[in-house]
Amino acid sequence: MKLIVGLGNPGKEYENTRHNVGFMSIDEIAKKFNVTSFKNKFNGLYAEFNFKNDKVILLKPQKYMNLSGEVVSSFVNFFKISIDDILIICDDLDTPVGTFRLRYKGSSGGHNGLKNIEQNLSSNQYKRIKIGISNDKTKDTKDYVLGCFSKEEFNMINNVIDTIPLVVEDYLNLSFDNVMNKYNGFNVR
Repeated sequence: MKLIVGLGNPGKEYENTRHNVGFMSIDEIAKKFNVTSFKNKFNGLYAEFNFKNDKVILLKPQKYMNLSGEVVSSFVNFFKISIDDILIICDDLDTPVGTFRLRYKGSSGGHNGLKNIEQNLSSNQYKRIKIGISNDKTKDTKDYVLGCFSKEEFNMINNVIDTIPLVVEDYLNLSFDNVMNKYNGFNVR
């Protein structure tokens, strides 16, 4: 069983903000795999589908970003999911808009959602897709990540979001090393 989590903040006011690229990605993955409805459980919107006899859960935590780990750990514990089978999709300030990186593990890099996941799972050994949102050092970080993309940035982000379901399909088919080799350095701008 695989758990694919897109991070974001619940509520209409956050829909197209930089911090919500994880939610946007889950929505596109759901379309690719013909998932039409999400259910509510443990403060998360989730959907299940089967891929080559393996169950895959898509999850959008519905607590705010800095509490995402509480929702993720509830799903991990309830469904008995191994840390090796978790993929987190989130925004990354240190990566340019229009690009993304795959990582096996690592620090939170100051990302509050990843920090909370690490605290709640007692591990940073989960796989991740970090979608670049760039950084504007002239703005407060909180205001920046909760802000909306410019029109040009939004077009680049949409290109990335359109690519993520293909990455996930490869993730479900190939070793993570192969997926990283294929997509790290990939630029959709």
